[in-house]
Amino acid sequence: MSYTGPDFDPPQSRRFRRGPLTVVLAALVPGALLGWAVYATVGGPDDDGGGASTSAGVSAAASSAGASPSGGAPGGADATDGRRPSPSPDSGSPAASSPSASAPAGTGPLKGKIVVIDPGHNPGNFQHTAEINRRVDIGTNSKECDTTGTSTDDGFTEAEFNLDVAHRMRALLEEQGATVKLTQDDDRPFGPCIDERARIGNEARADAVVSVHADGSGAGNRGFHVILPGSVNSGAADTRAIVEPSRDLGERIAGNFVRVTGNAPSNYVGGRTGLVTRKDLGGLNLSTVPKVFVECGNMRDSKDAALLTSGAWRQKAAQGISEGIVSFLRG
Repeated sequence: MSYTGPDFDPPQSRRFRRGPLTVVLAALVPGALLGWAVYATVGGPDDDGGGASTSAGVSAAASSAGASPSGGAPGGADATDGRRPSPSPDSGSPAASSPSASAPAGTGPLKGKIVVIDPGHNPGNFQHTAEINRRVDIGTNSKECDTTGTSTDDGFTEAEFNLDVAHRMRALLEEQGATVKLTQDDDRPFGPCIDERARIGNEARADAVVSVHADGSGAGNRGFHVILPGSVNSGAADTRAIVEPSRDLGERIAGNFVRVTGNAPSNYVGGRTGLVTRKDLGGLNLSTVPKVFVECGNMRDSKDAALLTSGAWRQKAAQGISEGIVSFLRG
């Protein structure tokens, strides 16, 4: 998803001096917090030329992430050919179940919980530009029904990436007993529009909704970030009741994403906290249930693209997001 739009309001980071206490904390804390603390101590992967700074946002994400069951799984330009990625031996891609339908609830710790996964865009959007350019109301203003999304330089589309990660998440969450619904599963010509995507989660009375994306920023911009809803009360949009639980959900996902994938938060947005607040996204503005967007990486950067096109890495991304959801739902 291209990272532009009005009301862009990234959280401000606060730097502090790393010292021996950070090392001590890294030895004491478990689970996702351990991942954050170690990352802060060693500076994280330096593929982007430097370590991420520790910030208030990172501390909040770490403290609420917590360890949670893994569900048994192993750990820009818009023009593309729309092809699907070829399965790799280590892809671990689960078989897709019935499109967009409610999956049968299991008997695990999330029995009775409803999770809606929103795979951003649609592989068919490229053939339906007139339809997706239709404007819809998002409360604060109007925006296009949907977009095509971005792609890697070699033509792996964001829409296909999003669906693949969504399928992996569905398998993981169903193993935990959750009822999982997808807003789309390449089972419709285009869309759904952003207002309908929000409505699907609302009508399902979902306990959590996660919209899966990959970004289309410039080369050299790397890392993931989680987009949180800002406080909006305008027209059809009123997010005031979901701002806090959505932040809790987003912080837990961010902490677990770092821990499972080993990847750093974005180096180009969010002050290296991995958390960004926006008020211009209809999928968040129109939601009445806790919801976040996850931008798993930047498809227009060659190093991030190498991860995003790896089946093994996509499994880790799905696991990190899913474990954040499990942590949120279990409290």
